[in-house]
Amino acid sequence: MSKITRRQFVQSSVAASAAVALAPRFGRAQSANEKFGVAVIGAGGRGGEHISQWLHDPRTRIRYVVDVDEEAGEKRCAAIEKQQGTRPKFATDMRRAFDDKTIDFISTATPNHWHALCGIWAMQAGKDAYVEKPVCHNVAEGSALIAAARKYNKMCQVGTQCRSSKACQAAVAFIAEGGIGEVNFARGLCYKRRKSIGPLGDYPIPSSVDFNLWSGPAPYTDPKVTREKFHYDWHWQRLYGNGDSGNQGPHQTDIARWGLGIDSHPSSIISYGGRLGYQAERKDPSYVDAGDTANTQVTIYDYGKKCIVFETRGLDVSDSADEELNKLFASTQGNKVGVVFYGSDGYVVQRTYTDCVALDKDLNVIKRFKGDDDHFANFIDACISRKVEDLNADVREGHLSAGMSHLGNISYYIGEKNTVSLEEARQALSGIKSLDDNDKTLDRTIQHLKDNNVDLAKYPISMGPHLKFDPEREVFPDSAEATAMCSREYREGFVCPTADKV
Repeated sequence: MSKITRRQFVQSSVAASAAVALAPRFGRAQSANEKFGVAVIGAGGRGGEHISQWLHDPRTRIRYVVDVDEEAGEKRCAAIEKQQGTRPKFATDMRRAFDDKTIDFISTATPNHWHALCGIWAMQAGKDAYVEKPVCHNVAEGSALIAAARKYNKMCQVGTQCRSSKACQAAVAFIAEGGIGEVNFARGLCYKRRKSIGPLGDYPIPSSVDFNLWSGPAPYTDPKVTREKFHYDWHWQRLYGNGDSGNQGPHQTDIARWGLGIDSHPSSIISYGGRLGYQAERKDPSYVDAGDTANTQVTIYDYGKKCIVFETRGLDVSDSADEELNKLFASTQGNKVGVVFYGSDGYVVQRTYTDCVALDKDLNVIKRFKGDDDHFANFIDACISRKVEDLNADVREGHLSAGMSHLGNISYYIGEKNTVSLEEARQALSGIKSLDDNDKTLDRTIQHLKDNNVDLAKYPISMGPHLKFDPEREVFPDSAEATAMCSREYREGFVCPTADKV
């Protein structure tokens, strides 16, 4: 499997900078009065935020909206027309926008399975690309995006907006300056309630949706989907989404890597958990939720001298028994989404996108970090400067962070049928190298399930295999099965190229 190494990345960046000197100015905007033309790909909930940002920036004009749901897309066009005075063109096929020479860059908020191919096609067509997280649906797609950005000298920003947060930037700088001593371990949390998406069923595709284009790089299933809410709940079906480890996770794992100064994939991974608890909620032991990604998951990432653990909890977290985490987040109830850095002299906690705090070993606050900035504006700034280093969230950073969710999911998916008791789980984790207390984290996870009335005798957790990973070659040297899951089979007409063929 092809991989962009750090050396190649640096060489490519130098070459790209040299090429800029010979290239025409970014896009078409040649005068102060001419705005940069934007195509928004995916006009759903997150796409609406993209639209809002481009309407807000005086340098841009939305010239195209693309969505496979014609009804939803035309409504967006009408709303944009009211605000900017001109109506953007509409298409259900993104390639029409890529062929339009009035488009300077694109931003995409499609479902995850479209992210990489959309970005690659756009850059091949001469457009810069802002791609939502996770920047790819699998590991190979991330490397392909990096290769495309370097080959075509394009800016590719990832929607991990914490990279533009003044609070997060200051907190990371504080860690680097030794503010809490030596720091080698971080824990990312997504304790975020996710209710069942409904039972498996035979639900019709919305009549305004082109399901062939919606499916794109994913397999074309029978045009009857298994989820009730078509336009969001794909997140919890692995053909299209990556669960919360790949939905919320890339924000927190990105901050964890950033703060620890990690610039590579992990060398080993193990993941455990399950999609549990909905039977108890529905009071129906035979109930089957339409999702097939974990709603409770713990993944351990080994980086040699450093370590990251990421935890997902989708069941009720309103009365968490995690005393230390409650104190670190200054809360005993509700969602906890953030990162904890464990230093020899204290902690740094990312509590929200714009709020971080440093605490001493006794959990007394010693410093606060506040503030935000404009992630979309940063992308435009870099498009104008033509300097990759001006991007706060270059595609390579997005690939390494999204890759963590993919690698963790691979371990979980392979071990999905390997259900274990608490003692069997404890035994499996006993030999795992980690800077965390593996038993303590396991016990907290089990307690969370019990608090949500999960009958672990009937619905036990699954234990994935401990997988070694080659960060440079992006393969699992001891598992052909796992390596195969670093990519996917693509449909004709929607094949995402490998890094060496972009």
